[in-house]
Amino acid sequence: MKKMVLSLLVDNTAGVLSRVSGLFSRRGYNIDSLSVGVTENPKFSRMTVAVSGDDRILSQIKKQLLKLEDVISITELKDGESVCRELILVKVKTTLEERQQIISLADVFRAKVVDVSKESVMIEITGNISKVEAFITLLDGFAIEEMVRTGLTGLTRGNVISE
Repeated sequence: MKKMVLSLLVDNTAGVLSRVSGLFSRRGYNIDSLSVGVTENPKFSRMTVAVSGDDRILSQIKKQLLKLEDVISITELKDGESVCRELILVKVKTTLEERQQIISLADVFRAKVVDVSKESVMIEITGNISKVEAFITLLDGFAIEEMVRTGLTGLTRGNVISE
C-alpha cells in the first residue's frame, strides 16, 4: 500500500471540510492525516491530506477531489520535492530520576520541554514523520499519559507554487 500527501487549495467557506471529508467517507477511503488552515489570501484555505491505497485508489481520490466545486487545485507533495512537518505534544509521566533522561532525549531531537510538573513533562516536537515516530519509539520505556498530533502540513520546495 502506497502513501500520498496532497495539498488542496480550497475556497475558505463554510462546509468545505465537510464536503471533502464526506467524499472520503462515501467512497470508503481512509484519511491518515488531515490539517487545514487559512492561506496568505483569506479567500482560500489549504488542506494537507495524507492518504494510503493502491495506485488505482490514489488516482481515484485525486480525480474525485478535483470534481468538488470548492477545490481549486491539488498538488501532490512528493518526497524530495516538498517539505512536510507535523507537530506533536506528548505528556510523559515521570519520576524525579526519569525526568532528566526524558529532557535529554528531547534535546537530542531538538524538541522543546513546554511544561514540567512534579509528576510529568510535556514535550513539543516538530519534524517529518520519521523523526516524530523515532522520538515516540524511544519513549517506549516511559509512561505516555497523553499525546496529540496536528497531522501533516507541507509545501512544495523552491520556486514551485502550489496553485
